[in-house]
Amino acid sequence: MFDGFLILSAYLLGSLSTAVITSKLLGLPDPRTQGSGNPGATNVLRIGGRKAAVITLSGDMLKGLVAVLAGRLLGVDDAAIAAMGLAAFLGHLYPVFFGFRGGKGVATGLGVLMGISWPVGVAALATWLLVAALTRYSSLSALCAAILAPFYTAWFTDSPAFLTMAIMLCLLLVWRHRRNIRNLINDTESRIGGKKTK
Repeated sequence: MFDGFLILSAYLLGSLSTAVITSKLLGLPDPRTQGSGNPGATNVLRIGGRKAAVITLSGDMLKGLVAVLAGRLLGVDDAAIAAMGLAAFLGHLYPVFFGFRGGKGVATGLGVLMGISWPVGVAALATWLLVAALTRYSSLSALCAAILAPFYTAWFTDSPAFLTMAIMLCLLLVWRHRRNIRNLINDTESRIGGKKTK
């Protein structure tokens, strides 16, 4: 029962949409109605600038990180910690407080990975940064980091529960980026700090 309470709490934490809250506090338009319509740091950067994007990114990462670290501090097993991380991630994707219209989960997923194993998180972040520097596509960077995350998890941890969670994060991230994948194929995807290529 205690594990169930922690998992529910992690979901509710993840359901706090940093992008929407930050935009409202800074007097910006609701990111769900502007730009790409995605309540995430990349879209907030487009409509509100760097300060709002940094706040959004930090808040989204912290949701995943805090959920996992809370499980560690409370001494629950790997399965419960993995479930808490996944719950926070699902809360970001489908937030109960915001009509279940959430973001794509990149920053929150990174926070979860940082919590389960900092080398896994650093490797995923390094992948994102490298691909972003080479291509300036946020979506492609996220997809590459997501696909490699299970391999990093298998390499740096020996936990089947963490590996299972990383695979689920990967699949959900790819699913949430399905429109971006089509845009990348059609060469119509927006670049970081720029407009669509066509």
